[in-house]
Amino acid sequence: MDKHPFIDKVRIFVKAGTGGSGCLSFRREKGVPFGGPDGGNGGNGGSVILLGNSGLSTLIDFRYKPHFEAERGEHGMGKNMYGRNAKDMTILVPLGTVVKDFDTGEVLGEILNENPGMLIAKGGKGGRGNTSYKCSTNRAPKSFEYGEEGEEKTIFLELKSIADVGIIGYPNAGKSTLLSKISKANPKIANYPFTTLSPNLGVVRIEAGVSFTWADIPGLIDGAHTGAGLGGEILRHVERTKILVHMVDVSAEERDPVKDYTNINKELALYSKELAKKPQVVAANKLDMPGAKKNYELLKKHLAKKKVKLFPIAAMKGEGLKELVFEVFKKYKKIKEKN
Repeated sequence: MDKHPFIDKVRIFVKAGTGGSGCLSFRREKGVPFGGPDGGNGGNGGSVILLGNSGLSTLIDFRYKPHFEAERGEHGMGKNMYGRNAKDMTILVPLGTVVKDFDTGEVLGEILNENPGMLIAKGGKGGRGNTSYKCSTNRAPKSFEYGEEGEEKTIFLELKSIADVGIIGYPNAGKSTLLSKISKANPKIANYPFTTLSPNLGVVRIEAGVSFTWADIPGLIDGAHTGAGLGGEILRHVERTKILVHMVDVSAEERDPVKDYTNINKELALYSKELAKKPQVVAANKLDMPGAKKNYELLKKHLAKKKVKLFPIAAMKGEGLKELVFEVFKKYKKIKEKN
């Protein structure tokens, strides 16, 4: 069993700390017959802040701890001593987390960077002590304030993978194999559909100090935009990528590579027009398999009409990968320079 299952949707409850109450106190000192008020103010309650963390890739921890409550502020004390402000509570979430109000569905924000954090529930303000009420007409006030309640809300966290490049294609097209060969990622690989049930991320290094992130997106199938197979769960993770590597398995005699290529693009367009407009680099995989050359030529001829270059690769053997990676990086670099 996977010890760290990929969880990309959770509901959690957050409550900010209540402010400390102000103090009702009067000076009682020997030799001071008319001691005045000396009640200090209460401290502010702690706020709840969401903070992005690049080291996290799943929301699994929230399945076991869905309730978060920040500390309350300290109460005010005599001798005009103010209560201590409570520390804010910081909750770490993966980059790419969308935050929604669970009750209204309103998108409160997205965590795309490690800083700054996102204030999700504000701590209550500390109450005033009776010293604050002292004035010329009221020398001995007996009034004070209770601390304000901290904000509380139920929020919905939804993770959309942040990767520069998304590898798409039908199940068993060789996406996981490609990622394992060009990065240090270690995805599950086997010769049957739906081996990958969640995105795998890998950093692809071009040279010292130059790298970009690739995501092996679970295999799409016909009707994915309606939720068939892993459906929308998959397509959500493609939305933030800057460029797509479209892998087509040309080794299977029973499959039509042109139809496979066309159907995947159709699913992207039906799910999102913006997704369909993303730049693509097309790779014909498993060219080392018997009979693959015929399907490769069919796909190459089809793409030539569209003026789309096709990259022949054999991911398992590592053949053609260097040319593919540098082509993807060239397109990625152009996109980065424009933005």
